[in-house]
Amino acid sequence: MNINFFMKEAIKEANKALKKNEVPIGGLIVENSTKKIICRDYNKINSLKNAIYHCELLLISNACKLLKSKYLENASIFLTLEPCLMCTAALSEVHIKTIYFGAYNEQSGGVEKNKINFKKNKMFAPDVYGGINEDECKKLIKEFFAKKRKEKKFNV
Repeated sequence: MNINFFMKEAIKEANKALKKNEVPIGGLIVENSTKKIICRDYNKINSLKNAIYHCELLLISNACKLLKSKYLENASIFLTLEPCLMCTAALSEVHIKTIYFGAYNEQSGGVEKNKINFKKNKMFAPDVYGGINEDECKKLIKEFFAKKRKEKKFNV
């Protein structure tokens, strides 16, 4: 599997989010045996006015619908940011085979920062690989929040 290619595609999705004033988190789900992209998306929390419209949950919903399955055991997800606790649990619930992510989520990461103990909680444990194209992914997040701080400063 060409991990860097798929991560670059996830970064393209994050850039779409950035242009729409969303937290720039992008991703895609890939079918493992064919290496084809099933779906791609980005955060839509602000545009759709719903706090749970994280990129991961949108991807899960779309992939399950397209594959006509409640499980994604033959698929991998590529994300520009480590998934939060909610999204990590959802990825476990759908039995996603592998999680690949770029930047580590220092605030609310569900894989490294707050580590869900899959085995202890009797949850499906996906394989996880982080830090892929980390600098590029981290730069998008920093750019977004720097802009937000600047806007806030001038709107006081």
